Amino acid sequence: MTILAKPAYMVCAAALLAMFTGLVSDMAGAQPQQDFRGQKIVHLLQEPRHRTVFRDGDIYLLDVQLNPGDSSFAHIHDAPLMTTSISAANGPGNGRVGVNIDYAERNYTHAISNAGPGLLRILALTTYHAGVEGDEDAPEGMTVEPEIENRWFRSFRVTVDPGEETPLQTHHQPTFVIMATPGKAHVSREDGITAELRAIGDWTWREEGSSFLIRNTGAVAFDLVINEVRR
Repeated sequence: MTILAKPAYMVCAAALLAMFTGLVSDMAGAQPQQDFRGQKIVHLLQEPRHRTVFRDGDIYLLDVQLNPGDSSFAHIHDAPLMTTSISAANGPGNGRVGVNIDYAERNYTHAISNAGPGLLRILALTTYHAGVEGDEDAPEGMTVEPEIENRWFRSFRVTVDPGEETPLQTHHQPTFVIMATPGKAHVSREDGITAELRAIGDWTWREEGSSFLIRNTGAVAFDLVINEVRR
């Protein structure tokens, strides 16, 4: 098994749009707030292309999808946001992770569009919790450092070779495991309950305190993103 550690980084508000797709031009439809007077403006959770696929209290996982040529409504961000890119307009997203915590201090309104030719898809986590200071809630069993860590989120990236498995890991915060590259993974809890991830963008949730390991049951190495929401 190969596990790769990468340096931590933070994505500012302006760069978040680029992280969605890898290139700013992929989301050229993003507009400044002052352009929306007289237009329909909705909250992030009511924007129809930002579909809520999981909720745990004040934590929301949104599956954001825009077809080529489509545009979102102008929508308001009012809470910290972590994004995992599944597919960019011009190709695979490879599970690139970005974060914007400025939304916790200042609301922001924008719209996004997809010029194509491919589907734009992002898994976005947003939380209305106050977050956690310090590192007393750090997970156990991880052999890599987080790529992103702040009071609201942690994000890890691991690579698992065919036939290999990660050590048993325990996360003390709600955790989302997301398939970032092609492959086949089993995410198995201590009690034997297993989720199978078979395609890029497949995901599974693990509640806080749940121990699990990840096994590669396919023929190629894959990358997974493991995102925590701290509360």
